[in-house]
Parts: sequence; C-alpha cells; structure tokens
Amino acid sequence: MPLPIVVGVDGSESSLRAIDWAADEASLHGLPLRLVHACLWERYEGPLFPESAGVPSERLLARAVVGRASERARQGHPDVRIDVDIAPEDAEATLLREARRATAVVTGCRGRGPITGALLGSVSRSLATRAPCTVVVVRALHKNRQAVNGSIVVGVDDPASSTEAIRFAFREAQARRSVLDAVRAWRRPAHRAQAHPLLVGNPAHEHEDEAADLLDRSLRDAEREHPDVPVRRVITEGPAHHVLLTHSATADLLVLGAPRRHGPLGLPLGSVAHAALHHADCPVAVVPQR
Repeated sequence: MPLPIVVGVDGSESSLRAIDWAADEASLHGLPLRLVHACLWERYEGPLFPESAGVPSERLLARAVVGRASERARQGHPDVRIDVDIAPEDAEATLLREARRATAVVTGCRGRGPITGALLGSVSRSLATRAPCTVVVVRALHKNRQAVNGSIVVGVDDPASSTEAIRFAFREAQARRSVLDAVRAWRRPAHRAQAHPLLVGNPAHEHEDEAADLLDRSLRDAEREHPDVPVRRVITEGPAHHVLLTHSATADLLVLGAPRRHGPLGLPLGSVAHAALHHADCPVAVVPQR
C-alpha cells in the first residue's frame, strides 16, 4: 500500500489551507490522506472528565477538529481514501513519528500556538529540519496555492544536496503538466586578486558558465527520466534566497533540497530554506537529501 500524505491539523485557518493543498496532492498522485491532530490533553486529563459535562470537553473539541478537517478534505475529492487520528502527544513528536511512514508531511505556515503572528510555526520549522520525508509548508497567496500558474520552481545547489529535490520537482511538474523552472543563482567573489595583464577572459562570464555547467549536470538524469517535462533553465546573478523568493511569486510550488544525517537533531536548516519557509509566495517543499 502506498504511504500516505500526512497533514497536521489543529483547526486553524493555516491548517485548513494545508488540508486543501494535501487533498489536491493526494488526488493528483493517487495516494491516501491521513489527518492527524495532536492533543496532549488526551494523555494527561482525558480520562478524568466525562463527556456528559455541561460544556464541551477537550476530547469533544479534538473530535470536532478532525471531523471538520475530514469533511473539508472530502469536498471535491471522492477518490481519496482518508483516515484520521487523535494522538496523545505534542504536535512536533507526533508528526515526526508520522513522517517515518509518510510520502510527505504537510503543515500550515503557523499554528494556534501563543505566537500566532509568527511567520513560521515551531512545528513546521522542526519538521523541515528533521523529518525523514518531504515536508510541505503551505503558505502565502491564494492563487499560488490553487496551482494556476503552471510553474514548479526548484532551487539547484550542488548535487550533494539537490538530487532528490530535482527528482521530486520533475515528478510534480509531470503530474501537474507544469513547466519546471530550474534555478541556479551565482555570485562573483567579493574579493578577487587584480587581473594579470596577460590573463584573458571575463571572470563574471566564467562564474556564470560554471553555474550553467553545474545546472546541466544536475538535471541530466532527471530530464532523461521525464522527457515530456518542459524545463526552463534560469541562471541568475544574486543571492540565492532573493532569486528564489522572486520566482516564488509566480510559482505553484517551490522545491528545495535539505541535507540530512542520522541522529535526532539532523542538520541545521540552511539560510535559503529558512528564508523560503518564512517569506515565499507559494507552498514550499523541503526534500531531504541523504
């Protein structure tokens, strides 16, 4: 049986948008959808309070959250198999555990925590840093969440951190019949030795040519596997996070690679992924590279 797409739900508007995106994705790829609500109250206080009390108990509220989430996911997606779970743990531990047996974990960009105005919730940030599967943070503009732009953007770094992200981006572009924009940013060194009069060539062109060569090598295998996906190579001078944020404004999905290592902490989230998760104008997929 294929692994499900898991969505963390908490009743917030952000998580409802994540449900919409994940249900579309599950239908697109023929995958089951699993809606998970973490409720620590269930572990410590649940048995002490009967549900017949005059006000709704936390247990009833938790059931209402997953019920609303399930009803929303089923709207327009009769083909998707949906199951729900209320887990007696905190959200971070629950979703990291779920990530071990998921195709992807999808969250909103912020939850119902005490700092609701934060650009990125702590659970989403932890998942993007530590989860063993792809993590999608659904954020930003309505039109970008509705997949009307017809463009998937993948940021191409060195092959050690980009291979899995590139393959994921090609699969998404093929399933959506979208154009794939493969973006490689380059920068000339801030300090260069003064050019020797006998040396020829333009150093800026050399850096640009190196970026183009790396992009070609990085895309070669995936292009052979997906010959029907139209690819636009984008080679731009500038900071990578600025370049990718600019392209996110007209994209349906921004795909980034993230290195992983064994152990409970993983590697720190890079500055490019950090900026994208906080400021991108479209959903962001962080794909682990092992």
